[in-house]
Amino acid sequence: MTGVLQRLRLLAPTLVLLALVITLRPADAAPKRFASINMCTDQLLLTLADPEQIVGLGPYARDPHMSWLAKEAERYPKLSGEAEDLLMLAPDVILAGRYGKRATRELLRAKRLPVEEFDSPRTIDDVKAQILRVGQLVGHPERSEALIGDIDRASARATAMASRRQARVLALSRRGWVTGGDSLISSLLKTVGLSNAASELGLAYGGFASLEAIVASRPDLLLVAEDRPEAEDQGKALLLHPSIQNAYPPSRRIVVPEQLTICGGAMLPVALDRLARAIERIERTRSAVDVGLQR
Repeated sequence: MTGVLQRLRLLAPTLVLLALVITLRPADAAPKRFASINMCTDQLLLTLADPEQIVGLGPYARDPHMSWLAKEAERYPKLSGEAEDLLMLAPDVILAGRYGKRATRELLRAKRLPVEEFDSPRTIDDVKAQILRVGQLVGHPERSEALIGDIDRASARATAMASRRQARVLALSRRGWVTGGDSLISSLLKTVGLSNAASELGLAYGGFASLEAIVASRPDLLLVAEDRPEAEDQGKALLLHPSIQNAYPPSRRIVVPEQLTICGGAMLPVALDRLARAIERIERTRSAVDVGLQR
């Protein structure tokens, strides 16, 4: 009897380890199922999760004018953004924007579906924090670290190209929408040595500005989404008004598509590189003008 007890005592650590492995194996083997109902979390999920982990993406995930990863999103089910289809899918985790429809998030939680809320990022550091968070959620922190490394390297390249003249930039979109000073765009502009002129219009978080207010603010440069916009509707017509066209020819415009600046994620290095190239072009043009004036 004593010998049996001694053998059991020796085997005890092995038996405990075996029991732990058996207990953990099902949870470890089955990847969590994720859904997203926010365009920015859509793109974080596409970048950081395994394809089989994604059960559905939000209603704007496939919109090429807004989503940088619209093409990649086509392989996944398109969700309405409402609670009904999510209740049918029953994902393990739902990613949502904090400023989306609150009633939807409350209903999902009432049905015991976990919802992870994300704010709109206002700085590059906000973006990196969200990347780390999603990487942890999907079980791929190494992908988060790699993406953050890409962003840091792009930031370093942009800083090296930074403007020496502290130019004021107005980020102008259709119908006179101006991106506010407290925004991701401001953080990107700061990286390349520029400042957002929206604060001078009293638009901390963004808003619509009249043509008169835009012209009177006299920013040094305009940041626009298209190189040659067409007046296909009244919203875009403002961008083609002679007052803006004459004051801001191509040499005084920075063109960065909206899908590079609406959200933060894999598109951020591309956005920073675009801004850095634009600054290089503007600085080169200014230098040529200065040389011409000196002659």
